[in-house]
Amino acid sequence: MIRLGLRGRGDLAEWRDAARALLRAGVPPTDVDWRVQDGGADLFGLADDPLPPPDPSLSAPTVPAAFLTLADAVICHRDPSRFALLYRLLWRVQGERALLSIPSDPDVARAETLEKAIRRDAHKMKAFVRFKEMGPPHAGRRRFAAWFEPDNYIVARTSGFFQRRFTDMDWIIVTPKGSAAWDGQHLTLSDEPSQKPDLIDDTDDLWRTYFAHIFNPARLKVQAMQSQMPKKYWKNLPEADLIPDLIASAEDRMRDMIDREATQPKPFHYRIRERE
Repeated sequence: MIRLGLRGRGDLAEWRDAARALLRAGVPPTDVDWRVQDGGADLFGLADDPLPPPDPSLSAPTVPAAFLTLADAVICHRDPSRFALLYRLLWRVQGERALLSIPSDPDVARAETLEKAIRRDAHKMKAFVRFKEMGPPHAGRRRFAAWFEPDNYIVARTSGFFQRRFTDMDWIIVTPKGSAAWDGQHLTLSDEPSQKPDLIDDTDDLWRTYFAHIFNPARLKVQAMQSQMPKKYWKNLPEADLIPDLIASAEDRMRDMIDREATQPKPFHYRIRERE
């Protein structure tokens, strides 16, 4: 049995290099004990085993592009079994080239479940990051910081979205699973965990005002809302402070909307209709 410990913070190359060496040495999945660890030894003080040399009698392994795409997402999941799962798939795909096209296969189904979780986590990060301004501009550029709590190691994977969208300002996003920072020239990534900073600015009230104005009590579906905005994110969203009261008053506000007389269209509405 070969014991291997990985830091396991979303770095595909870390797993890929070890898996490639094992595959070239002909080590089957059942002979590898994958572990998540921070240092060179686990809690019992046992160091990792060295990687075996390649077996010259084996041909060079090949990997379908679809597998690399899948692995790049799965490796970001926090599930400690992801290393073993990916290596089983890598081992099997050498002889079963169409394996990834069989959704009923247990290993394929599990990998796709983890991939879906990563896509969802990344989507929530894009939707729920709230930047706060950090003092006056520096060298003519405004500076912002944000705190987010992802379920998985998706910071590096998602950072390009923020770089493209907020390229005209300096920003940093810190999380318990790493950080990303942009200074107008370089994107700096770290997989070291961060502590939650004390971030408050005037935009918190703007978010509350915006959310209160777009809230429609007549279309309220609490379960659907919580599916799109899970409660675990509320503590870091300034507008979430309003949600309990908005839900509690929704029925009364809806009755008030029904009781009010219909409002007349603005004058420009009639001018547009006349032109038409």
